[in-house]
Amino acid sequence: MVKKSTIKTDQAPKAIGAGDFVFCSGQIPLDPRSGQIVPGDIAAQTRQVMDNLAAVLKAAGCDFSTVVKTTIFLADLKDFGVVNEAYGDYFKGDPPARATIQVAALPRGSLVEIEAVALVK
Repeated sequence: MVKKSTIKTDQAPKAIGAGDFVFCSGQIPLDPRSGQIVPGDIAAQTRQVMDNLAAVLKAAGCDFSTVVKTTIFLADLKDFGVVNEAYGDYFKGDPPARATIQVAALPRGSLVEIEAVALVK
């Protein structure tokens, strides 16, 4: 039987793990120290989202090399190229499967949100 467990770190918002997988809740560009959206453009916001995901993955004993699926939610699909470039900097090998979706709005007015599924090492 697969057991559900909660992963916690003060370096990023919470993530949920289950069995051989870690399911990272959607991350928005919140600075974990201030709790505020980071200032800057879509590239800066994407980097903060990816840094938050990195912290959650690390707390769960994973990293970007073990990510098998991501979903990117964008406030404006026109930002895809910039997001894709910043996102790609975090994957050194083959990137995971990915879906990118434009949405009407994201929490706190953020421009990007990303969720991930990773294999536990």
